[in-house]
Amino acid sequence: MTPTFGELFAAVTAGPGHFGHREHVHLTWLAIRRVGPDAAIGLVGDGIRRTARYAGQPRKYHVTMTRAWVELIAARMRPDDPDFAVFAARHPEVLDKRLLNEHYRPGTLATQAARTGWVPPDARPFSAGPPATPRARPGISPGDADVR
Repeated sequence: MTPTFGELFAAVTAGPGHFGHREHVHLTWLAIRRVGPDAAIGLVGDGIRRTARYAGQPRKYHVTMTRAWVELIAARMRPDDPDFAVFAARHPEVLDKRLLNEHYRPGTLATQAARTGWVPPDARPFSAGPPATPRARPGISPGDADVR
């Protein structure tokens, strides 16, 4: 049975009202693990789009950012990651929401084309893997409660 966005959201929400970058990454990781990367793009995207609309901020939903995070996380996942904590410890760079800046030129993500449709990376391909020196610190959640 395919999980709903609401089920994934409930599984990663630490407490009422807290859904920051780490929770976004965790939710995306769960979605990829349960339905695969292609279906996760739709599952996560539709859920975030509905959540942003419900919050009265539909313009906060960003097509390219959502898909890019699914692809970045999927590229790092390994079958021997028993849980999200192990995944996050192996790939602390995903806990830094600035990671997209390594793959997109300044200004690309701010375009209307990127907000409303898919724009592939234009600075560094996702297949290049994680950066040589991780910028995020394990256990630190740099994101605030934003909606992708």
